[in-house]
Amino acid sequence: MNQFTYFFSKENTDGNKDMKGLLGGKGANLAEMSSIGINVPPGFTISTEACLSFQKDGEINSIIKEQVLSSLKQLESITKKNMGSETKPLLVSVRSGAAISMPGMMDTVLNLGMNDKVVETISELTNNSRFAWDSYRRFIQMYTDVVLGLNSSILSVAFEDFKDDRGLKSDTDLTTEDLKQVVKVFKQTLMEESGVSFPQDPMKQLWLAIEAVFKSWSNPRAIKYRELNNISNDLGTAVNVQSMVFGNMGDDSATGVCFTRDPSTGEKKFFGEFLPNAQGEDVVAGIRTPCPINDESKNDTNKEEHTLSALMPESYQDLVQVYQKLEAHYKDMQDIEFTIEKGQLFLLQTRNGKRTASAAIKIAVDMVKEKMISEKEAIMRVDPNGINQLLHPRINPDPSEVFLAQGLPASPGAASGVLAFTAEEAVELGEKGIKCILVRQETSPEDIAGMVSSSGILTSRGGMTSHAAVVARGMGKPCVAGCSSATIHEKTKTITIGDKELKSGDKITIEGSSGKVFLGEVPTEEADLNEDFNTLMEWSDKYKTMHVRTNADTPKDVQKALEFGAEGIGLCRTEHMFFDAERILAVRE
Repeated sequence: MNQFTYFFSKENTDGNKDMKGLLGGKGANLAEMSSIGINVPPGFTISTEACLSFQKDGEINSIIKEQVLSSLKQLESITKKNMGSETKPLLVSVRSGAAISMPGMMDTVLNLGMNDKVVETISELTNNSRFAWDSYRRFIQMYTDVVLGLNSSILSVAFEDFKDDRGLKSDTDLTTEDLKQVVKVFKQTLMEESGVSFPQDPMKQLWLAIEAVFKSWSNPRAIKYRELNNISNDLGTAVNVQSMVFGNMGDDSATGVCFTRDPSTGEKKFFGEFLPNAQGEDVVAGIRTPCPINDESKNDTNKEEHTLSALMPESYQDLVQVYQKLEAHYKDMQDIEFTIEKGQLFLLQTRNGKRTASAAIKIAVDMVKEKMISEKEAIMRVDPNGINQLLHPRINPDPSEVFLAQGLPASPGAASGVLAFTAEEAVELGEKGIKCILVRQETSPEDIAGMVSSSGILTSRGGMTSHAAVVARGMGKPCVAGCSSATIHEKTKTITIGDKELKSGDKITIEGSSGKVFLGEVPTEEADLNEDFNTLMEWSDKYKTMHVRTNADTPKDVQKALEFGAEGIGLCRTEHMFFDAERILAVRE
């Protein structure tokens, strides 16, 4: 009989990091972290083979169901909690995890197992009714979107309206009674919009959530992402069912994302963001502007916020030890998700972090110097297509240029274009050959087509680890995130920055390397290739088995080709020598 579920815990782990094809990247790394002593909440992974079986049959077969129930029983035994119990309830997260990282492209459900009775039990057990009802609110909001298919904006708008009516700015301002009312509003809205009541049976919740993750492999945004990144449609996604830990239990709890090196520059510094009293999706969704984990992570947007190292020094030191252990183990820059529950650190994910091309080169060269990897390994760490990012122009503003705003330097490069306020608008402009900047409060996976069509991305919310920042870096597109001085009005398709109001058709320029936004189209200058680039190219020359020549027709082309390391001219098209403005008329005559 095929094995479809793989358990992971400090007591017993079935998988390892080399099983990404079967367990997905997330599942393989959860197993690996568990086996090397990292504090990971226990759980189990349903394999990609189960997903492919579901895609083929349209349902979860009896063999898979039997193994899921067996693994769930094992999880209940370890945690000493039971799904649906009114005395010791087990809550789980259900997350997708493909073999190749597809950030934000598929679906996640947190706090599964909550219902009207369980929420009261958790209130009593934790002596924290606000936490219990906040978790229930989050669960309903996620579940109705991911599993029940209700448009996510419907409950989001209802939630924002509720806060506005009471004059509240942040989610954390809501009281227990407020949250009870929000839950009531969510349930009523679900019934009115879809005719479906929110399911109270935790096992029904679980089966529907697993099916939803399997189905998310074939959702339009995931298919589009795979097309863009040449990922096969035949791989399937794994499902990770993991016992919940909570970053929203009070001021001694938090959630965050960190990188073992700077993903934009490659600089060797521990870099990351966190939110106190929050759950993981809050950070990546960009709903609240996150705080820096340490002084090195401070920027113009969050410099006044408290750092994790200052607020929770012991948890921060635990995180430092963990990141050092993980980078040494994987021998690559890691992207880590963590939660702190009442002062205790838990790791929810690690993966090789996405990075810009210049960062990839610096990290590869530095790791050779640090004797972590070989020169050959360093060469293979850098995506040849990604080197194209290094040729992105930079802006060269003079004092007459109109500086509009300062955001976060989320993805390098400079771009100019007309404002596009929706993904659909960006696609339409792209089809007409018009360069545009996609402007959003924060991007979501549904915006992927617009992000592809735009020349650059500007968001008013979110940090360096937000969806917009991570996806833009992967695409090699300039991105300025968390530009809080820009107020974006999606209904009227206008953006207000200071005393200026811009509308569709107006041009702006963004520079993702500095986070600056300018009015109009600003001149650009060519990027310089640095010493790390030259070092990597020297190693490539050392191990290559072929010669590289270039197409060049003018002295300028030849000079640039030599700068890029060409060994000679492979093709010289004489007709191109006459394209010069002073010559072309003579040739035509």
